[in-house]
Amino acid sequence: MVSSSPLPFPSSEAPRREGLTVFVRGLDVHAGIGVYDHEHGRRQQLVIDATLELEPAPVERLADTINYETVGEAARAIADEGHVGLVETFAERLALALLADPRVRRCTVRIEKPGALGDAAAAGCEIVLAR
Repeated sequence: MVSSSPLPFPSSEAPRREGLTVFVRGLDVHAGIGVYDHEHGRRQQLVIDATLELEPAPVERLADTINYETVGEAARAIADEGHVGLVETFAERLALALLADPRVRRCTVRIEKPGALGDAAAAGCEIVLAR
């Protein structure tokens, strides 16, 4: 008997949605950040990665998911609020802003601050918040 399925071993079970992840990598944001005197009154580069784990659901329209621009808008809004002392604080504020959408179950925000440590490509932090 020849199967019409493109799979070598057809299954009678329908696939189950287990998750949906939306991510933004390498978002470049300039913010007033740092605890040292020489860091006040100027903006520094931050490179942001954000991973959002959503409820598993069908996605047919933009309204069914998280728009990537939401991450950029939230990060720029935090930068525009004023100076932030620590990268960790910035990361937590961003993660909380992204978790404000009830579809987001878990959020990972990683922020690198290039130039923060002379002998390293970057230094920074990563925070994970979940419902």
